[in-house]
Amino acid sequence: MKKIMALVMSTVVAASLLAGCGSAAGESTPAAESKETAAADTAKEEAATVEAASEQEASDASGEIYMFISSPEYADAINELIDAYKEVAPNVTINYETTQNDYPTLLKAKLNSGEVPDIFSSTSGKEIDTYLEYSYDLSGEALMETMDPAVAAAMSSTENGGTGCYGIAIKGNYFGIVYNKAIFEEVGISEFPKTISGLEEACEKIAAAGYRPFTTGFAEWWVFKHTYQSFVNAAADGAGISTAELVQKFEKGEAKVSDYPELYDNYFKFLELATRYGDEKPLETDLAAEEAALATGEAAMTLGQGAWIEADCLAINPDLQIGFAGYPTTEDAAECKVISGSDQALHISKDSPNLQATLDFVNWWYTSEYGMGWFNDVAGVVPPIVSDAESEFEIIKQGSALAAADGAGALAICYSTDSWHQTCGQILQSYLAGEIDKDAACAKIEEQWKAIDGAQ
Repeated sequence: MKKIMALVMSTVVAASLLAGCGSAAGESTPAAESKETAAADTAKEEAATVEAASEQEASDASGEIYMFISSPEYADAINELIDAYKEVAPNVTINYETTQNDYPTLLKAKLNSGEVPDIFSSTSGKEIDTYLEYSYDLSGEALMETMDPAVAAAMSSTENGGTGCYGIAIKGNYFGIVYNKAIFEEVGISEFPKTISGLEEACEKIAAAGYRPFTTGFAEWWVFKHTYQSFVNAAADGAGISTAELVQKFEKGEAKVSDYPELYDNYFKFLELATRYGDEKPLETDLAAEEAALATGEAAMTLGQGAWIEADCLAINPDLQIGFAGYPTTEDAAECKVISGSDQALHISKDSPNLQATLDFVNWWYTSEYGMGWFNDVAGVVPPIVSDAESEFEIIKQGSALAAADGAGALAICYSTDSWHQTCGQILQSYLAGEIDKDAACAKIEEQWKAIDGAQ
């Protein structure tokens, strides 16, 4: 997956480069400058036209929109977005509902009952096809003018030969370990460990200094998918195949967890470290507990999180020194990479009775000055649109720098459905609770991977 933060240049800059192709390097002729100015003016006019059209359509809209999505960590930001849209389209009411833990189950219950939300969410990638029959193709909408091409690719349908665009994204993302830099410096760790053995040594130092090395969030099934994917990438590298190919082998029942030491040995070693050096009751620790433990200095590292927690943590402790790093997965430091990509899709119901009002809203979101600035200024996320805006968030800045220096891992979670991820998380919760042993957990993971995603 291409990393989102390395965003393509703006239309204005691209137009300027194209205009200057006829000149020698470093030179600027009056004719070239004239062409550059004209191209820039044209690009600005086109952008202004798109925004003006979107604003006009929004102001004329009326009706109710039911928005049912996951990611409650963005609730405040989305409520601000809705409030801003109310100023533009006073006759539109957006009923916004969000949840996390049981979202896939609740969504499918709504779809089966015919109560299809006007806007609903899923993982991008494989789940685009899961909800294809309910989703509107946005290919002809104004928002395509600003959507980052890499995001658009994650929203296409493999059933339709990689065509169409069946979702928009709240954000691009970086996945890795968020840590408290001040604690690491206090205990004498100048660089985040990049190997499994180095991670264990760091835990020993942190614990000896009286801090809890980890806060885990293992009450949340999705935390497991965010941690597991780094080890899946490492297993694919170890086998000399792509992550997509490895996932397909599991889906077809052609692979066993024990075939890959990165999964069978290293991931379970990682879980053992996380529970030994983590929360007193790891299966009762949720997102809010993780944020509080990191921000207050009780714990040195959080698991399964990313850029979305930074604002909440800084609200608790504005002086928090945030660090960000990839997961140590093997004894090869080169395998310790952050992961980047757009992992969530917001679908528009193609049969919505409020389809036009919904399209007006999402087009305004992706093309208006406020909407485009919202990603960086309000939500504090990696913008899923073409933008040269610089983030003030440490996780985004550090994630971008690490990806540029070391490369970024594949967004492995997008190769499987959330139904599978939820089941896998529940299996690993049973393992940590002592209800099943390691081999039984691996057998269930293999069985369910084939049963849930192999049939699709």
